[in-house]
Amino acid sequence: MEFLSAPITQVFLYALLTAVTTGLGAVPFFFIKDISPSLLGKSNAAASGLMLAASFSLIMEGYNVSEWMTVGGMAAGVVLVVVAHKWMENRGEVGVKDLIGGKRKQMLMFLGIMTVHSFAEGVSVGVSFASTMEFGVFIAIAIAIHNIPEGLAISLVMVPQGTSPLKAVWWSIFSSLPQPLMAVPAFLFVEVFKQYLPFGLGLAAGAMIWMVFTDLIPEALEKCEAKKVGLWVTIAVLAMSAFQILLSH
Repeated sequence: MEFLSAPITQVFLYALLTAVTTGLGAVPFFFIKDISPSLLGKSNAAASGLMLAASFSLIMEGYNVSEWMTVGGMAAGVVLVVVAHKWMENRGEVGVKDLIGGKRKQMLMFLGIMTVHSFAEGVSVGVSFASTMEFGVFIAIAIAIHNIPEGLAISLVMVPQGTSPLKAVWWSIFSSLPQPLMAVPAFLFVEVFKQYLPFGLGLAAGAMIWMVFTDLIPEALEKCEAKKVGLWVTIAVLAMSAFQILLSH
């Protein structure tokens, strides 16, 4: 019991909770059996809206600390994801289907971007706990709730392409594992991590925005007419924005 009461252990366990809740986003797909092409298009559109809202939330959070470092992170995120995308295009499909249970290399890219995003959230948790334990618990719970629609966004991309709901749960959780891994170092070395947090936030945002406009929305337009895609993107942005406002009050 003494071990569990240690501050470092508490930081790790709370951050681990934020990762586990990401898997809840895949739960609806245990009950959705028939995934039509139209639903696939709407799923990609909804995932795009969720990612865009999350991206601009990260940008504004970064701006509060350092605007130029955030912009630099966004540029680095775009460069990183473009290089990674070209690297994956030059490799075969071998192993990707077995790895994630789906049909598209884009899913692996998407999963990687969401994982990069989680590094910044893990640092946020650790920095918050370094302020006060109460504030850290509040931020951890807020991020845990926030992770549910992120898990939904991951599942909206993966499940319609052939990934099983169970695998979507595990890959959603996997994408958030950097949160407990980064929370403890950020808690111990708060000043160092806090200084570069805006860069990490910008990097994740830039990568997600690139992914939305080069992969998710074009694919959605292949399955649905533009008006429906626009509607579902807008609904998802509004829902995510309202969700974030509720969390902040």
